[in-house]
Amino acid sequence: MACVEQSRYEADLTEIAQPRSPGTPHHEAVRELCATRFAALGMDVERHDYGTGVNIVGTLAGTTAASERVLLSAHYDSVPDCAGADDNATGVAGVLEAARVLASTEHARTLVVACWDEEERGLIGSRAYAERAGADGDDLRANLVFEMIGYRDDTPGSQELPEGFDLLFPREVRQIEARESRGDFLAAIGDERYSETVAADLVELGARVGLPVISLLLNDGLLTSPATGDLRRSDHSPFWLQDAPGMMLTDTSEFRYDEYHCRGGPDDIEGLDPVFATQVIQASVGAAWRALSP
Repeated sequence: MACVEQSRYEADLTEIAQPRSPGTPHHEAVRELCATRFAALGMDVERHDYGTGVNIVGTLAGTTAASERVLLSAHYDSVPDCAGADDNATGVAGVLEAARVLASTEHARTLVVACWDEEERGLIGSRAYAERAGADGDDLRANLVFEMIGYRDDTPGSQELPEGFDLLFPREVRQIEARESRGDFLAAIGDERYSETVAADLVELGARVGLPVISLLLNDGLLTSPATGDLRRSDHSPFWLQDAPGMMLTDTSEFRYDEYHCRGGPDDIEGLDPVFATQVIQASVGAAWRALSP
């Protein structure tokens, strides 16, 4: 975890955080940035063209359990005319830095990193990949998705919650309320069946670097329930539909961050917290490392 460098993350964040909706020059530039970086790390790079967009997927084969995979990813597109600094330049910069650290050595299991296209159009890129992976029978053991990891607000009362959340997740709501509803934690939202271990690792490793982590693990009924729609709004959820692991790591989007999709103001880097994002990357790298070499 100590190998994660905040300065590298910040440099990538600054480069990425410009409007990059599909079809724009910067959308293509960020796609190529992902491909170039993964290749420079010695990874096999696939340009997964699924018809309307292109995912960039890097793979580093495992040594003794190569059929078992651990995936880290983030979407690289933004909504039109919005710099998308938190959504989701923070996630892409996080994946690039995590990949740099994790690819520095071999692991028992195969490492896969990805930059998804067209998330803002309805999770199109990640769904195409997840459906292909399901059809191919990919053995996915852990799956971490960075979705807005750059904003922290330690003001009491700054953290809002979806309607009815207290009924679905009373224990987690009590945890948040015990923090005076401060928006200073990472939410780790995953499936109960496959992601319990990685969730526990994130909580433990987050504490080591000063990052509070609150995990929400959904049982099979909640994975597709209308009551949990707000918890399916990123690229982890297509994997749930394939009976595969998926965990979204997030600062909770508009439930904390008013500039989501540039609605309350510009979503630019000035309002973000690079220390918070670095802590997220550190904890995620540690959890992924454990999953890669069980």
